[in-house]
Amino acid sequence: MGESQKVKTGWSLWLIAIGAGMWGLDAVFILALQKSFTSTEIVLLEHILLAFFAIPVLIWKRHEVRKLNILDWGAVLFVAWGGSAIASILFNNGLQVGLTANNVNVVLILQKLQPLFAVLLATLVLGERLRRGYWLLFAVAMFGAYLLTFGFQIPQTAAKGALSSGLYAIGAAVLWGGSTVMGKRIVNKVSFPTMTALRFAVALPFLLGIVSFQHPHIGAMAVSLTKLHVLGNLLYQTIVPSLLSLLLYYRGLNGVRASYATLAELAFPATGIFVDWLFLGQTVHLAQWIGFAIVWLAVLRLSQDPNRATTRDGASSPSAA
Repeated sequence: MGESQKVKTGWSLWLIAIGAGMWGLDAVFILALQKSFTSTEIVLLEHILLAFFAIPVLIWKRHEVRKLNILDWGAVLFVAWGGSAIASILFNNGLQVGLTANNVNVVLILQKLQPLFAVLLATLVLGERLRRGYWLLFAVAMFGAYLLTFGFQIPQTAAKGALSSGLYAIGAAVLWGGSTVMGKRIVNKVSFPTMTALRFAVALPFLLGIVSFQHPHIGAMAVSLTKLHVLGNLLYQTIVPSLLSLLLYYRGLNGVRASYATLAELAFPATGIFVDWLFLGQTVHLAQWIGFAIVWLAVLRLSQDPNRATTRDGASSPSAA
């Protein structure tokens, strides 16, 4: 692989890490919004606002959308319904329960289980082959994940709410890990703005159905939206952790393999634990700081690995194989 290609894929990996890191900035804002809306309503309102981006892009890029076949649309549905809708709802529920159980950090950090699911799906769906050195790096990153989650202790689930919040988080991790792989399939065929727009637009009718089934109090929602701090919070949540982060993420995903991209996504919980420590008073122990450093060093080492690129059609380059 040429030197210019190494630089390109290195930047792609860091774009994914930066985008994922922005997701870690939203826990404080989500918990504030949950005083006015349910978790499902928050996700729906975000997607309604995101439709102002998605619909014009899909009209502009309609020639790209026509390239998608039936299997591609299945991948889009998985990303939109599973990753953008259901996973977001599960994660928000996990944060809500986790705050009661003083367990918010664990909810965030359990997202590092994503690589376990993404690597398996990348092998099955995309036919990616991993060199032996990847697994050593993977093991190091998982060790950092363990330290961030449990410290030097054996996992405990006896605390009230800890188990349910953990299950919500693991469910979100499964769906987001799968979305990395399915999204990689699509960005091999369309541009990153189109992929981002598809994710938001296809999720919207699904979310409308879920919220309608739950019989929301429309009047109370409307009153909450007239409050400046609530509306400002929702706009931030929509623009920064949702739109801008995913544009960076899908731009980067086009240049690296899904199995490596999912390790770069560890920037999400690593950033989240720092934000929660600053603003939510969540305890951060020495072992968690060590785990934080290990996660970031794993991302740094990964960005320097020349054996992680794929070709534009999704096949591994010779050095990657």
